[in-house]
Amino acid sequence: MDEATRNLIFKAIDRTITPAEFERLQDAIERDDEARAEYLRAVTLCESLGEIATETSAAESSETNEPVQLKTTNESKRRSATGRFTLGGLAIAVTILVAVGGAAYWFGQLNHGTTNLADRDEHAEPRESQIAGHATLRRSVDLKWSDGGSEYRDGDVLPDGRLQFEEGVAEIDFFCGATLIVEGPASLVIESDWSVRVARGRLRANVPSAARGFVVKAAGSEIVDLGTEFALHVDADSAQVEVIDGEVKLRGGEHDGKHLVTGQGQSLKGSQTQANAFVGLSTGTDLRRRRAAAESLRLAKWRQNSRQLRTDERLIAYYPIADEQAGRVVRNASSVGSRFDGLLVGPVDQTDGRFGPASAGLQFDRPGARVRTWIEGEFEAFTFACWVRIDSLEHRYNALFMGDGYENGEPHWQIRDDGRLMFSVMVDDTQDVRHFSKREQRAVKQAGLHRVYYTEPFWDISQSGRWFHLAAVYDPASRQVTQYVNGTQISSEDIVDKFYIKTLRIGPAEIGNWGQPSRQTPWFAVRNLNGTIDELAIFNAALSPDEIGILFEQGKPLGY
Repeated sequence: MDEATRNLIFKAIDRTITPAEFERLQDAIERDDEARAEYLRAVTLCESLGEIATETSAAESSETNEPVQLKTTNESKRRSATGRFTLGGLAIAVTILVAVGGAAYWFGQLNHGTTNLADRDEHAEPRESQIAGHATLRRSVDLKWSDGGSEYRDGDVLPDGRLQFEEGVAEIDFFCGATLIVEGPASLVIESDWSVRVARGRLRANVPSAARGFVVKAAGSEIVDLGTEFALHVDADSAQVEVIDGEVKLRGGEHDGKHLVTGQGQSLKGSQTQANAFVGLSTGTDLRRRRAAAESLRLAKWRQNSRQLRTDERLIAYYPIADEQAGRVVRNASSVGSRFDGLLVGPVDQTDGRFGPASAGLQFDRPGARVRTWIEGEFEAFTFACWVRIDSLEHRYNALFMGDGYENGEPHWQIRDDGRLMFSVMVDDTQDVRHFSKREQRAVKQAGLHRVYYTEPFWDISQSGRWFHLAAVYDPASRQVTQYVNGTQISSEDIVDKFYIKTLRIGPAEIGNWGQPSRQTPWFAVRNLNGTIDELAIFNAALSPDEIGILFEQGKPLGY
């Protein structure tokens, strides 16, 4: 380690370091093993002196008859052997602690560009998540989006801008409360929570009293809804409005100020009214019926492919949750059979799966919810694949599939709170490993020697409730870890020698949670997935990109 870096460490200890110098020191700690080791030694010494100071304080408290709780028998024996510190000795220990521990405290507390810790607002609330949008695509059937335009899936928040599709039907809920059922071909521009401009298409607008004043613009006129249901047809040559129930007011253009009531219509563009303009216009009931029929066909096709998948000899375990549930048992449909069945534990809710009410999913939205399983054997590679609907990432780590004790060869598959996929396998659980966390700005102790393979973020709160197909491939033979979202590779990293392990295991494990990180304590990390899992497959093989793509294509729900 060079002298300049050492001087920066001294400055950090003395709290005389500038923001620019701190940036250089942080870079050195992340880049240089020796600098990082020096920092970790300071942290370790800080912890040791902190323990000494605690023991000394406890001993001196006993002299004033204050109650003292001794932490362990070993600590008591060590205190007896070394004797008690005097007040002077304690002062020296505290002085050293401040000097050496100051570095750890400084690294943990200093914010970029801030040298005065008093300037930090410790009571400031975290920034709220924000989403730009005015409406939601509630449901759709057979949408074919126009080339070059934006594409959305059911449940997506719709921002301002053009929405254009050539075929199908879309139900759009505006945040003000108005609902449009729009048939393709259609082209419209969402302007606000209260306004939309229609250039082409047929639609039915339902505007409850809470949304009175909602405006649909077409052909130079504005249709101001006064709490009603009306229909609109717009094409290149004509535009026509008809009130189904209630009243609308026309504003602008040649019909400015005119009111229309139930049964009345008006041509906004073109010389003649088209008698069949609204024949067969979709209702909410029609859309739900068409949606249910389409989901039924998609589910039948998936079941056919699922039966074929079950014959794959590479399958370790296969839980086709969408297909069937038998009480508390989550059936393993691979050739291994019931020996690797899962068991529902705690408040796991069975809910609609990705094919609607005819299919099932398992929801893990409470800390006690989990599926327990025990998968025996030794394996040469792993491929994990599942469908998941994420409602929120409220925990730091959100479990997909977790080996209980995280022992040698066991996998952990999770989603971090920033939307990144995480996959790892324990290499050596006997090692005491620490690293400098840039995110936490401190030394972090790990469970043992392992490497976490991250992806870039694939999820944010705007995609809450959306289904994703996730896959992770861990291949020791090719020294590669590859991860996928919706059949597309989003990361690939080498397995370097330090983190190479040949023999893989699973053992006792959980789906959707991690309830037993240690078998010697009742405490567990809260990592339940706030969402739903629907179909999980584990292979003793490294599936190819084409095979991952097929799993996605054969299993995707409507709206993709």
